[in-house]
Amino acid sequence: MSGFWSAWISLLTAISIAGITWILFANRTTKGSGPDQTTGHVYDGIEEYDNPLPAWWFQLYVISILFSIGYLIAYPGMGNYKGLLNWTQVGQWQQRVDAAEKKYSALFAQYRDLPVIELASNKKALKMGQRMFANNCSQCHGGDARGTAGFPDLADSEWLYGGSPEQIKASITRGRNGMMPGWLAPLTEVGVSEVSQYVYSLSATSEALETLDAPAVAAGKGKFAMFCSACHGGDASGNVVLGAPDLSNDIWLYGGTLEHIAQSISGGRSGKMPAHGEVLSEDKIHLLSAYVYSLSLK
Repeated sequence: MSGFWSAWISLLTAISIAGITWILFANRTTKGSGPDQTTGHVYDGIEEYDNPLPAWWFQLYVISILFSIGYLIAYPGMGNYKGLLNWTQVGQWQQRVDAAEKKYSALFAQYRDLPVIELASNKKALKMGQRMFANNCSQCHGGDARGTAGFPDLADSEWLYGGSPEQIKASITRGRNGMMPGWLAPLTEVGVSEVSQYVYSLSATSEALETLDAPAVAAGKGKFAMFCSACHGGDASGNVVLGAPDLSNDIWLYGGTLEHIAQSISGGRSGKMPAHGEVLSEDKIHLLSAYVYSLSLK
């Protein structure tokens, strides 16, 4: 926070506390201007007496003001002033994380030396992995891990970067950056249409094939070999090293209609899975990997 805004916040806070204090004490009583110690005000025939606030009520206000002053001295609240206790939200969060790690580390460590394949059939380990999945992965992949458009289905046997225990653990730990460039400029709209029809034909039903333009499919096959095979392979079966999906089956990350395919080819696609190696310990990632691995075995 800049010095100006720090001073501005501190000044407004101090003025507010001082103003509230003045209002409280200045209005304890008023100078009676009417008979019988009334204020002289009459509301619908009701006279207002010049009585002070009840003592307990007044004292509660005073205690609240004193508490606010003490709080602002001990904790941050006056601009850049950090408070005598030097408390921060991040510090408190880290303390709780450290306490939890100390308390539960032994629980996770007991599975450390067991292979993922073995843990994939361990009910207790899978329950722990499922809870971590719900906390860290379900926001993108869904509670059932079935994913949605742009987020892979983790409950099938199709893997962009490989489905072995080691590959799954690498994906969780280091994250993944998927990027397909847009090909509209080199292919033109006609070329995009031809390649789209060819890719669509690789997994289309016999009825769907009849709706395609055979010469366009043939032309698209040649353009695919020129522009796409470097990543997806000559047979369009994909490449787990690059994260290039298999285009010869009927499993699609961004939709498998002719329109969706054309959109992917024309504008490209960009996907990012964040790395969890700095968020989860190795023991937790080990259990989480076992849970994800188990999903494709069902």
